[in-house]
Amino acid sequence: MPSRLTHPPDKILSDDPSIIVVGRVGAPFGVRGAVHIHSFTEPAQNLIHFSEWFLKLKGKWCAYEILEARPHGKGFVAHLKGCIDRDAAALLTNIEIGVVRGSLPELPEDEYYWTDLIGLKVYTETGEFLGVIDSLFETGSNDVIVVRGDSREHLIPYIPGDYVVSVDIDTQRMEVRWDPEF
Repeated sequence: MPSRLTHPPDKILSDDPSIIVVGRVGAPFGVRGAVHIHSFTEPAQNLIHFSEWFLKLKGKWCAYEILEARPHGKGFVAHLKGCIDRDAAALLTNIEIGVVRGSLPELPEDEYYWTDLIGLKVYTETGEFLGVIDSLFETGSNDVIVVRGDSREHLIPYIPGDYVVSVDIDTQRMEVRWDPEF
């Protein structure tokens, strides 16, 4: 008989836009239902300080109580209510972890969460449309914006003042200092 989570989620939400992805469940840890956690927050330990996590199960965000979350090696380990053994923990591998947007700390002016930048239309200083921000990634020295256009992809360093001229979340627009041929 396949294992399952023994505790139903505390809440189930449909694809709620107020949920922001902040991590991913990794492989099982031990035999009592704990799991490795991959944090997408900066700093990484911020993930274990949220009071409630939502896991995306079968297309719906489900709230689960965190019984324990702690640093382990270079990452984290957590035990969720209802995840009672290694088989149940294995069912959660690669599941996204989200939190309610309102629980995120406020940022200083001119700082943005990556989730706010994804989907912005990107234009050069001369008004040429480059495409839409598809994703971002870290390089160690700076973040990079992946802009997908009709015919090409642009990888633009996210360096305000040098390459990023302006960001307007309200109009969903970013202006960059960038050669469209590059």
